[in-house]
Amino acid sequence: MKDKIQEFKECIKEKKYLLASIEVLQWELETLAPKKGQDYLSEVLAYMSMKDYELSTSDKFQNLVRDLLQEKESLELILQKEVEQAAEEMEKMKKIPAEEYRAYAELCAKNQGIWEEAKQNNNFQLVEENLTKIFEYNRKFARYLQKEEKNLYDVLLRDYEKGMTCEKLDVFFASLKKEIVPLLHKIQKKKKQSFPFLTSPISKEKQKEFCHLLAEYLGFDFERGILAESEHPFTLNINKKDVRITTKYVEALPFSSIFSTIHETGHAIYEQQIGDELVSTLLGSGGSMGLHESQSRFWENIIGRSFEFWKELYSSLQTHFTSLKTIPLEEFYQAINQVEASLIRTEADELTYCLHIMLRYELEKEIIEGTLSVKDLPKAWNEKIEEYLGITVPNATEGVLQDVHWYAGLIGYFPSYALGNAYASQLFHTMKQELSLNDYSQDKLQEVRLWLGENIHQYGMMKTTSELIREITGEDLNPDYYIEYLKNKYEALYQ
Repeated sequence: MKDKIQEFKECIKEKKYLLASIEVLQWELETLAPKKGQDYLSEVLAYMSMKDYELSTSDKFQNLVRDLLQEKESLELILQKEVEQAAEEMEKMKKIPAEEYRAYAELCAKNQGIWEEAKQNNNFQLVEENLTKIFEYNRKFARYLQKEEKNLYDVLLRDYEKGMTCEKLDVFFASLKKEIVPLLHKIQKKKKQSFPFLTSPISKEKQKEFCHLLAEYLGFDFERGILAESEHPFTLNINKKDVRITTKYVEALPFSSIFSTIHETGHAIYEQQIGDELVSTLLGSGGSMGLHESQSRFWENIIGRSFEFWKELYSSLQTHFTSLKTIPLEEFYQAINQVEASLIRTEADELTYCLHIMLRYELEKEIIEGTLSVKDLPKAWNEKIEEYLGITVPNATEGVLQDVHWYAGLIGYFPSYALGNAYASQLFHTMKQELSLNDYSQDKLQEVRLWLGENIHQYGMMKTTSELIREITGEDLNPDYYIEYLKNKYEALYQ
């Protein structure tokens, strides 16, 4: 048994090397790679992905995993969980033909550069063919992997939020819609305030300086991480000692970089607080995407859009963003929490945000089910934006091309954002009972980080999201806390 355990650990070591190589290549493609070099790097990335596939489906690895599974009760807990994780991934990869896996990996890698060009040029047709292929592959893979799931979209959800189904999501979104839409309509009837300083241009250099300061203030360790720039902000985790985040700087929308930086820092803090004993294992990363998004949305909104947080930082922000020199903190707080139907998901206020997620959820589900074609996606998108938010989409760049997710193959990911909001509010409700949160000084934020680290982050993938939520809050996912949070906050703001 000792020999088999050692062999398994050697295979995992090789697998971790391959995954790290893939992550670095992905980072290069999305940040620094020259345009004409992207195709070659995409081929290299696909090659490394194939090596990982070959390792995971090799007879040697499969035999090791099967043998260890039979003896799993005798294994120490981390190894036991790791073998179970390996077995799950192995079974999935075995069902996808090698040539299809490689072709899909290369398609997704190449398509991100094409998406950037399409977005910059407001040209959906540039990426339509590849996006059609991406959805076709996901439909095909879902068929290979379908077990007891009622429909193919449920299979795709499994990758991001295990145990989640369309049936559960439909109930979840219906409860949010029932409570949030009337509140939104009530607020929209009130006289709208104008905050011109929100679009007063701030140089990219000033934004970069403040965003670096901001990430550090929140607790991002720059000795184990880096903040760079990309078309779409993201977090990439090689391991807890190398966590990379990006943001996007737009001079005429300076606050966009601030809140995307806070959001990605929330993801990064999660990764940097994974337990040391998990680093070299398959469990050394954050849990489900819903749980991961709960951390980023917690920091971005519950902390980052609170009056108490900016009370500590506002003078520093005014130094970097000179347009705020004469703006009182109270007015700034009102501005960053104004409710207004907007085109861009990442710029949306907390109240309308979930409507953006519902739209994407419904559209990708329809494509997978075959009731909507990719060529009709822009039209369907525009119609739903008008139906849900009452605004007209002027172009594809601000519509169907705004998010990278579909074009990178992340089909079934979007519901995680809405689930993350709900998890965040439920966790915050419990946190407030255990911590005194009257201010958000650096010392207080350290207490918050330690609480999250102790209750969530340290476990990596050792526990499922549902297990953690039950252990911490004493109940399963309950959207009532999110609804209560929104009502309390926005009824106070719009008395």
